[in-house]
Amino acid sequence: MSASESQFRGPSTKVHQGHLSNRAIVNLFIWPTLILLIAMNVFPLFYSLYLGFTNYSAIARQAPVWVGFQNFSNILNDKQLWEYFATTGRYALMSVSLQTLVGFGLAMLVREKFKGGGVLTTLILIPMMISPVVVGLFWKLMYNPTFGFFNFLLGFGNPSQAPDWLASRFAGQPMTGLALFAVVIVDVWMWAPFVMLLVLSGLKAIPDYLYEAAAVDRASSWFQFWRITLPQVAPLLLIAILFRTIEAFKSFDLVMGMTGGGPGVQTELISVDLYRIAFLGQFRTGLGSALAYIILIIIIAISNLYIKYLNQSKGEG
Repeated sequence: MSASESQFRGPSTKVHQGHLSNRAIVNLFIWPTLILLIAMNVFPLFYSLYLGFTNYSAIARQAPVWVGFQNFSNILNDKQLWEYFATTGRYALMSVSLQTLVGFGLAMLVREKFKGGGVLTTLILIPMMISPVVVGLFWKLMYNPTFGFFNFLLGFGNPSQAPDWLASRFAGQPMTGLALFAVVIVDVWMWAPFVMLLVLSGLKAIPDYLYEAAAVDRASSWFQFWRITLPQVAPLLLIAILFRTIEAFKSFDLVMGMTGGGPGVQTELISVDLYRIAFLGQFRTGLGSALAYIILIIIIAISNLYIKYLNQSKGEG
């Protein structure tokens, strides 16, 4: 190697050694993020699992006392908690079913090209962009029996002004039996656009030649819907149902903003009761952690059923 080559290569090598390698740069960005995720998600997840097996209160200056499965046993043998689970199940069934129907109908409507379609789609999406607490307070004012125009129009606030079928349904008692359905209406109003978005993306992906071939064969619109449209959007529709079912079982802020679990316990969802146990007045942290994991297990079980059916619909089951 000549002196000129050595002089040329030497500084270049030193400069290269002074820089970080690509692998080091990748680690420099990844590891702080991983540490942050572990500190904020993984550690609380396992620590709350540990607390579920203890008698512990966050406001008591005492160390957790190990009680084994006592908290889980108390929950599984509490009839009142199972009533809250039943209320949550009814809420999830009604809200997800209506969101699916309304969202699918909206998607079929806005997929057609017409003047002002873009503006209409934007207006439909507005509810899901608003905070659930704000939505709950907004609809609480609309449902108010004194000055809420929604109740005034339907006659819910005064039984004497209610329709005959409502008056006979709630004769001799306050008209509060529709509280859960009133919350369902708000949830559908807020999240049906989410279902619409997923279904609309599936509708846009259907090849036009399928409908053209069906038209050549003189297939009816109903036949095209059942044999072309629905099978093609079914996977995305099931994904939307899965997401909304999970969120329905976790629903908290909307109900707290509207009813706080009332009147009585008619809208006392299990997530609302979990909040009362773990924080509001009781601060039974150990029992609340055990209940949270029972809810998690139920959500995972329901999700697996959806995923299994989704894989079967795609021919992978």
